Amino acid sequence: MDSALLVSSSDKGRKMLLELMNGSQPMKLATASSGSEARRLAAEMEYQLIIVNAPLSDEYGDGLSATLSMDTSAGILLIVRAENADEVAEKVEDMGVMVLGKPVGRAMFYQALKMVTAARRRVLGLKSENLQLQKKIDEIRMVDRAKCALIQYLSMTEQQAHRYIEKQAMDRRQTRMQIAQSIIQIYEP
Repeated sequence: MDSALLVSSSDKGRKMLLELMNGSQPMKLATASSGSEARRLAAEMEYQLIIVNAPLSDEYGDGLSATLSMDTSAGILLIVRAENADEVAEKVEDMGVMVLGKPVGRAMFYQALKMVTAARRRVLGLKSENLQLQKKIDEIRMVDRAKCALIQYLSMTEQQAHRYIEKQAMDRRQTRMQIAQSIIQIYEP
């Protein structure tokens, strides 16, 4: 089940957010009444959604939203007074924080939730793709190091070293990375 953190210093704001969230998709809800409490909760648990109702008792909320967007993979929705919305949005939207002006209507809130959720999914997909590409780069580097070791110590050509690693991987039913690591362990103490 997804989880959400609702951050609001006022009881009225907290009740409003809880009421709006109860009508949306089922989520495990946690609440915080200050920026410091929200930071502590976000460090202890991974939330899919964080909603900040500004201003907070210990800070405005834009700094908290920006920090949480960098430190977590949660979708962040910052709710501010309508007259401040454009100014605050200018500060935090580049960090992936969506800003919504008060008063908040139910339809607008649900639309904002859908947009934050869609943006979060896209970011998570890009992170996953980035990790896969990083692993591929690491494998290429390791194989190249192994080839260099074979060229240096066994006087192979680059093509012979490449073919040797490929053949060993097939014969031993291991990945090229595993073969490269074993070659490096032998020739590079």
